[in-house]
Amino acid sequence: MARVTEIQMAIKRASPNRSSSPYAESTDKEQENVIANAVPERYRGTDQDRQDMIVQGKQQELRRNFKLLTMTGFASMVVCAWEGLLPLFNYVLLDGGTALMFWGFICVGITMAMVYLSVAEIASMSPTAAGQYHWVSEFGPPKCQRFLSYCTGWLCAIGWQTFLASVCFMVGTIIQGLIIVNNENYVFQSWHGTLLAIAVICFAIIFNTLLAGKLPLTEGVAVIVHICGLFCVIIPLWVMSPRGDSREVLLEFTNLGGWPTTGLSSMIGLTTPVSIWIGYDCSVHMAEEIHDASRNLPKSILSAVSLNCCLGFLMAMTLIFCVGDAEAVLAASDELNGYAFLQIFMNAVQNRHAVNAMTFLVIFGLTNCAISETATASRQIWSFARDNGLPFSGWLSHVYPGQNIPLRAVLVSLCVVTLLSLINIGSDVALNAINSLAGVSLLTSYLITIGCLIWRRLYGAPLPPRKWSLGRMGLPINIAAFCLLTPLWFFAFWPLALPVTAASMNWASTMFGGCIIVSIFFWFAKGRRVYTGPVVQMRREVQM
Repeated sequence: MARVTEIQMAIKRASPNRSSSPYAESTDKEQENVIANAVPERYRGTDQDRQDMIVQGKQQELRRNFKLLTMTGFASMVVCAWEGLLPLFNYVLLDGGTALMFWGFICVGITMAMVYLSVAEIASMSPTAAGQYHWVSEFGPPKCQRFLSYCTGWLCAIGWQTFLASVCFMVGTIIQGLIIVNNENYVFQSWHGTLLAIAVICFAIIFNTLLAGKLPLTEGVAVIVHICGLFCVIIPLWVMSPRGDSREVLLEFTNLGGWPTTGLSSMIGLTTPVSIWIGYDCSVHMAEEIHDASRNLPKSILSAVSLNCCLGFLMAMTLIFCVGDAEAVLAASDELNGYAFLQIFMNAVQNRHAVNAMTFLVIFGLTNCAISETATASRQIWSFARDNGLPFSGWLSHVYPGQNIPLRAVLVSLCVVTLLSLINIGSDVALNAINSLAGVSLLTSYLITIGCLIWRRLYGAPLPPRKWSLGRMGLPINIAAFCLLTPLWFFAFWPLALPVTAASMNWASTMFGGCIIVSIFFWFAKGRRVYTGPVVQMRREVQM
């Protein structure tokens, strides 16, 4: 407590700079009471955590019950690289083929490694649940930081909510595909997938409310299954599948999407490797629940990236050598709810019970992904509401004393996913359009954040102190990340095949434009009057 008092005295000495903060009217005694009573002592973190919260002008309302290993497990399960690659494998078979899966995984991996190195360094400077929109506010050009921060907050909020809906729907439809494998008389109905998706989000909500205190333990167990489960899936494929020719698999690119050139088709096919590299900012949105966040947060991001990179690469190599006739697999997958990996499993093991066991591990991983994404998505909208970025912010940002979880934000995530899942009853095209929005929204937030960091390095004040730094390589890595990520972002809007129809169209561009319009509308309707941006509350002068 002595360290907290020391920091508060520093705030008092810096009183001329406090006048612009909405917390300026709080007395030091009130701040001390908040720190003492809001969260139990054992969950308040280190002195550095307390200092970081005061520097950011925020109160500690959530429990810091994640350590380095459990947060690494959390981030690994949110992205779920090898499990997520399986249902997305169809896309790379259509555009680019097995050769693109190999070379694309490497190239995209290098690009996203640059991105997450940049994110890790920023996270060490400002470990906050707000994440990207906070960093844009803090590091962006003063004349436009408020508007850019507001739009980034909306993109992150929408991106994580739609990501959550996407994984719940994915689990539901994989279960439908597994039913088809076991029951040839099953009559496919869209509403079955909707009900299964709603069941998944309800299951995830239970872990994020009634069992919230056990979430770190859950993630620890899940990541063990995540690692061991991979080998339970790939070993049968290694042993029982025919091998593809190395030259054909690694060097022959394909163009089954009808594009004018194989090169263009391959750039569009990068959708699959990009998709399993998006989302490691999930750790950032849990920053206020991590013990010693400024040190452990960047380490957990990079540890999760490294772990999932290895696991994802093993699965990618297994699939491209065991897929067999890609066109035949794609044609057969139409009977299995569009999931080629189920046909690959069937071709390899020739046993429904074995396919059930292998697919169960995929479903288990993706269900745990939904649990972790629920936590991430709810913290994102909670933090944005805390900064008056969303409608009904006062209600949404409330945390009940003693619970130390953003319960209302969690329940809003339940409602959003349920409503989005209902769209599938009327049109799976509309739901796929919403799902495709998730990736481009988060990619855009990465671009804006790194762009603002580059601006700050070149034209702004010196960067704040941090526990984890890129050193002299910071600017080159930031610039490389921005330049390499831009074409990936551009091709994320393209449809997968020609001719383009309403069913095959990639509606991400339309949905993305709609989100920008919505955020601008709310900006002029209310945001420009009430949203000041997190930078206004910053107190860097007390950082020691």
